[in-house]
Amino acid sequence: MPGEIERHEDAAPVEMLAALFEARGWTYEFVNDDEITCEVQASWATYQLRGIWRSEDNVLQLLCLPDIRIAEDKRPAMVEVLALINEQLWLGHFDIWSNGAVLLYRHGLMLGDDGLLSLAQAQMAVELAVEECDRFYPAFQFILWGDKSPVEALASALVDAAGEA
Repeated sequence: MPGEIERHEDAAPVEMLAALFEARGWTYEFVNDDEITCEVQASWATYQLRGIWRSEDNVLQLLCLPDIRIAEDKRPAMVEVLALINEQLWLGHFDIWSNGAVLLYRHGLMLGDDGLLSLAQAQMAVELAVEECDRFYPAFQFILWGDKSPVEALASALVDAAGEA
């Protein structure tokens, strides 16, 4: 069972994510055997986390969706700020799903031949996804609601984030 995974054990990726979500008291649901979803209350908003396992490639895709929909007139500025943000990221990237113009953070974890995920890997990937969404959430809001340029929005967001420490 998900809650029974020990710190030193590796597990099937979706099962490990379930154990992590359960340990943190987050409500989660299995979409199917290869997909799990969870909601996380973060600093700025509630984010939806999705873990999708592709056994044929031994890749776990982790998505974090901050529930931001992008109006057509704001799309060019959002695409520009995402390019500026993605230059700064070592792992994962932000993207806009063309279906519904939804903003998301995506990171793929290539697992070994055994296809197992460690607790440390799961924690790092989940924490990174939430932290990156929180770090850049203000930039998205500055564009969508504050009519700032992409460069201004990113600069303002990073100054505000530095001031919150």
